[in-house]
Amino acid sequence: MHTSFVVVTVLAALAPLIAAAVDVVGAGWVRENMRRYGVAPWALTPLAVIKAAGGLALLAGLAWRPLAIAAAAGLVLYFLGAELTVWRARCYSHLGYPLPYLLLAAAALTLAVA
Repeated sequence: MHTSFVVVTVLAALAPLIAAAVDVVGAGWVRENMRRYGVAPWALTPLAVIKAAGGLALLAGLAWRPLAIAAAAGLVLYFLGAELTVWRARCYSHLGYPLPYLLLAAAALTLAVA
């Protein structure tokens, strides 16, 4: 197993896990941003569960590469959706927020496939 794959995968897993924890705590700034993007308040918990599941699956994917590929692909799609949601809401100054998560997931996917 390549060191770069392990390091990037762990970072790509921790990022959505931390983001999910922030969502679960229900930080006011997160709720305000979601309202601004047009996301219903009830959707915050399911979105946090999806992020947490992706992060946990990425960690489990260190033992079984196909799971890492599936989890990373799912996170890439999730954060592409986040970028599109922010773009659709015309909150262009917020486009950079989901970008690091997207790039980490894409890097993990690239290394998992390689």
